[in-house]
Amino acid sequence: MAWLKERGRIDQWGTEPFSELPERVAQMEKYAEAFLLRVAETAEGRVAGVSVLADEPQPFVPAAGEPELYVRLLVTDRALYRAGVGAALVADARAEAERRGVGLLRVDCYGGGDGALAAQYERLGFTQCGAFTVERPGRPTWPGRVLEIRL
Repeated sequence: MAWLKERGRIDQWGTEPFSELPERVAQMEKYAEAFLLRVAETAEGRVAGVSVLADEPQPFVPAAGEPELYVRLLVTDRALYRAGVGAALVADARAEAERRGVGLLRVDCYGGGDGALAAQYERLGFTQCGAFTVERPGRPTWPGRVLEIRL
């Protein structure tokens, strides 16, 4: 969050750390309880990144119409920028989809701004396949993009 804020990219997730927002804390607790949580660590045992994998997309994302593995969350420690943490988590998600015999891996991301986040997912092997908006009462709508990898 701090990294995004420092760069003026506050439209994606706002300015408050998730740990200070009760609704976000509850969301993360649900993710840890209900879905497959993967943690990437450094050789020293420090958390380098986290992904959350599910059998279905977020409620605001159109269904794929076929079995899929969905990356509900992927975050990395910005201090490890360009260390391959995100790529390792995506490779793990691909391997999990293959283990399950699922031919589709999808993820959604913030679709506003300069498109840098979607471009990063494209560098990791995803292809854009859709767009959506999330209505947020009293706040601007949140533009999203859906990306996929066919396995």
